[in-house]
Amino acid sequence: MSENGEHGAAARDTFQVEDMTTMTRTTTQYTYKLMDSPVGPLRLLASDTGLAGVWFERGRQGRARPRGDVEDVRHPVLVEAERQLREYFAGRRQSFDLKLDLAGTPFQRSVWKALLTIPFGQTRSYGEIARQVGRPSASRAVGAANGQNPVAIVAPCHRVIGSTGALTGFGGGLDVKERLLRLEGAL
Repeated sequence: MSENGEHGAAARDTFQVEDMTTMTRTTTQYTYKLMDSPVGPLRLLASDTGLAGVWFERGRQGRARPRGDVEDVRHPVLVEAERQLREYFAGRRQSFDLKLDLAGTPFQRSVWKALLTIPFGQTRSYGEIARQVGRPSASRAVGAANGQNPVAIVAPCHRVIGSTGALTGFGGGLDVKERLLRLEGAL
């Protein structure tokens, strides 16, 4: 059943993913599962390739995000992602071991890959990430890519802070960013 209660293929919306390196457009079907968490409801999204999204249901207005075509609470990628996220929130997991299916520009993907290198309990500034991806003057572009991170928490965009140490923008809200950093002992 789709989100709007309709059955069958005609009820499915398909999220378009554009591969910026080849400029071809492909259609991918995404499956989703909703998960309750200590920071509010999360929408987990998967393709047949891997985890494609961890979205805060209360996320920023106007932020584009795929809804998922069909709900499947037994999809193996989503079940495993939920298990690992629950371990994280319970303080029993510091990193994730999930196959990811991230759609974005080459620059965005380089930023998201850099996020995966930030250790649990530590933070990095936007400038440090910009230097890490070889674009030292691109702090703002890093911030934009960070803001489009499709797998929040898993690729820990909450660990990126301002150069002064201030908590800055986060799709789940600054209160959630602070809670995640406190959970990790970074604050």
